[in-house]
Amino acid sequence: MKTTFFLIVGFLLLIISGSASSQDVKSKNTELKQESVSITCTPDLQELTSKWVSEYNSLNPEVKISLIYSNSANKLVTSENLSFISNKASDVQDEKGLWKMAVGRNVIVPVINSGNPLLNELQKQGLTQDQFIQMFNNPETISWGNLLANSNAGKIRIYVVNDEIVKSGVQKLIKENQFHYNGITLGTREEVISAIRKDRFAIGFCKVVDVQSTETNNLIENINFLPIDKNENGTIDYMEDIYTDLNTFHRGVWIGKYPKMLVSNVYVIRNTPPVQEAEIAFLNWVLTDGQQFMARSGYSDLASSESQSQRDKINVAVVNLVEDKSSFSLSNLLVGILIIIVSGLIISTVVRRNGKRKLTVSGAITTCKTGFDANSVIIPNGLYFDKTHTWAFMEKDGLVSIGIDDFLQHITGPITRIEMKNAGEKIKKGELLFSIIQSGKQLMMYAPVSGVIRNHNDALRSNSSFLNQSPYAEGWVYRIEPTNWFKEIQLLDMSDKYTKWLSAEFARLKDFMAAILKAESPEYAHIVLQDGGELKEGVLSDFGPEVWEDFQANFLDTFK
Repeated sequence: MKTTFFLIVGFLLLIISGSASSQDVKSKNTELKQESVSITCTPDLQELTSKWVSEYNSLNPEVKISLIYSNSANKLVTSENLSFISNKASDVQDEKGLWKMAVGRNVIVPVINSGNPLLNELQKQGLTQDQFIQMFNNPETISWGNLLANSNAGKIRIYVVNDEIVKSGVQKLIKENQFHYNGITLGTREEVISAIRKDRFAIGFCKVVDVQSTETNNLIENINFLPIDKNENGTIDYMEDIYTDLNTFHRGVWIGKYPKMLVSNVYVIRNTPPVQEAEIAFLNWVLTDGQQFMARSGYSDLASSESQSQRDKINVAVVNLVEDKSSFSLSNLLVGILIIIVSGLIISTVVRRNGKRKLTVSGAITTCKTGFDANSVIIPNGLYFDKTHTWAFMEKDGLVSIGIDDFLQHITGPITRIEMKNAGEKIKKGELLFSIIQSGKQLMMYAPVSGVIRNHNDALRSNSSFLNQSPYAEGWVYRIEPTNWFKEIQLLDMSDKYTKWLSAEFARLKDFMAAILKAESPEYAHIVLQDGGELKEGVLSDFGPEVWEDFQANFLDTFK
């Protein structure tokens, strides 16, 4: 009887929900077509912005876009339009405290000839800011031997692209208010690149797009980056090693591994965050397909992970907008009633059937604290734990539930999204299984056991907070059919052994955070430790993607 009732109610719910969804989609499409987008930009961005508008209009002729040019940064920051501005105009915006988002950038780079006899040494140790200053203070006499304290007599010849953005970046690098030209050759992009290719002892300063090959998406032939020793410790360590290829370099720029003085952003600003669907659709396009027009206008596009992070931020507005614009109707009322009835019956049934069995697991709902230690972490009996901070639990039907452990969610803080594989996909122990994301910053999680994914927790797509609130119950991620269960669980720990191991993990975590603070952000020490040395709850939350990336590589992946 109950089964029949569930089937009938579920069928009615699908019909009504489908009808309501269809009406919502039609309504949203109609509103999108009726909306217009007003855009303002500074003169230096006229070429790029005009290209965006014309290309977007050709793809979406039903959307009306008006473009206005303005010489006044103050007018831009008081406008209700989407305004595209450069770094200088952004300084005015910062004083006003308005909404701002990066959509592209200019990056100034020092480059050298690939045949430089000191290339290997320079790639290992780079140059510090003081060495660049020394070079520019003695441009007519400086040699590589003087600079690196060795016997090489090769004279350094300095070339700079005659562009205001490039010269401004060089001025900041060498801490000069005015550019001095004595002993330095200024030229066009073509002249500077040609000179460096011919002179193996030369060094040039240009935009990264000037030396970027459109065919290979890497540096042009016979040109190499000259790495910058940002923390001035005499070596290019893992925190600075971003010069292997362009993709790694652009990601490194985004997450702060490259000197900020050589980076200037292109922003879109508005007096309030965008809420119109037409505006959000346009910005989504700028952050994806529109990025291809950056290099053609002399700008660098965003790293793919940065683009996704920005889209996550603006698309939050879409959800709110749909909620605000949805109209009350009979179908809405029926859907609400049916959801309440079905939810109540399902919860009641699950509690009656599984109350005893789930007691040890569902008791794992975390409580809100300002700090955490070994006593804060919940470790249920009966689960197998992997050293990459995932867990596995065999259900009565033979399927294995998988999720993240409570220790990790204490570290990340609120998880805002999860990326999961599809049902039917095969997985092997140690392979990437899913990613947990917090506002664009992400960690990759690995499979504790091998098998075939039979289903995933759909509730996490709309409510990823279950991963924090109840990582062992409502926060499960997959149910898999194991293929090597009895052999692989020999490599996992149960609660007693896992508890002892976790005490060492706390020490390792403190060591990791101490190293990060020493190298990058000593001003954030108060975020990491409370009085007495207790770790802060959500210790990674206040750090950028750079620290998350290092946590992945130097904490989670060490046991992969």
